[in-house]
Amino acid sequence: MAKKLLKGNEAVAEAALRGGCDFFAGYPITPSTEALEYLSWRMPELGRVFIQAENEIASINMVTGAAVAGARALTATSGPGGSLMCEGFSYAARMALPYVLLNVQRWGTGLGTLDSGQTDYFKEVKGGGHGDYRSIVYTPASVQELCDVMYNAWDVAEKYMVGVVILSEAYLGQMMEQVEMPPFKERPDRGWAIDGRGLTGMGEFAKKTKGADGMKVKGEGYEQIKNDLQDWEEYGLEDAEYVIVSFGLPGRISIDAVKKLRAEGVKAGIIRPKLVWPFPEKAFAKLKGIKGLISVESSDYGQLVEDVALYAKKCGLNVPVYLYAHGKGVPGVGTVYDFYKSVAAGNEKEVF
Repeated sequence: MAKKLLKGNEAVAEAALRGGCDFFAGYPITPSTEALEYLSWRMPELGRVFIQAENEIASINMVTGAAVAGARALTATSGPGGSLMCEGFSYAARMALPYVLLNVQRWGTGLGTLDSGQTDYFKEVKGGGHGDYRSIVYTPASVQELCDVMYNAWDVAEKYMVGVVILSEAYLGQMMEQVEMPPFKERPDRGWAIDGRGLTGMGEFAKKTKGADGMKVKGEGYEQIKNDLQDWEEYGLEDAEYVIVSFGLPGRISIDAVKKLRAEGVKAGIIRPKLVWPFPEKAFAKLKGIKGLISVESSDYGQLVEDVALYAKKCGLNVPVYLYAHGKGVPGVGTVYDFYKSVAAGNEKEVF
């Protein structure tokens, strides 16, 4: 199929439809609104259900209700809108409901700003609401990756009966790139969904999630996900002295910085997680003889860096961990390059 030049938010919305999305409920919020606007006319055109809810709380509850009935349900939001949905995410985890969330991150606390950022990392990766649960969290670095992970998101969600988060960024939603759009999928029969006769549905969910035995089964499912879903891009790890860890757009920039360093003979490497839950532990297990790790992220105080340090320790890497917290927006190749040089020269203080 020929490639088309598409904006990230619109491309990912079309990819959702081609991946089988048949129900959307959401509330407008910059910088994710264009996805909602696109779906508002495209879904009725395809005979599917689109609802602009009265707020984000209503949106996530509509999504969980649709998921119980077997819909491939989607919501999209940004920053504070996602915070309002947290109780719904926790409830969906309790009931083992598959759904997809598109979070087009904005930077900052409270209402934040309209700048791009990666400040929802803790919320999405660490559960986000009360109770013990996990969501599968994808971190695309291009419009094509954004479409690819959305296209397959419900297959993954329904395989493991969990929520899937597409952790986009404001700049990724706004940027335009060439995209090859996949064909429409046939929607599978969902034998676990409520059928209106009381023969399947909530009773089956209750068996899976009720009491200590249910929690044990769910925990075993998370362990299976961690084993099955390990995905990252790497470059220069074979002889790297310092390894950058970075996802999304900062990760994409950091790859170019590492290539520039290696062109000068510097033994730099990078791990770009394509999933941050489960975290790419197997990538860290490959590292030998490195001097340190550098987390590059669009945050103010560091969020990804905590998992970098945690998995370094888990894999037996007794090395310092450094943080380049760029703040809002996306760092440039030059600034990542300069920070790496500063670390190698011994001018930066380790965080862990």
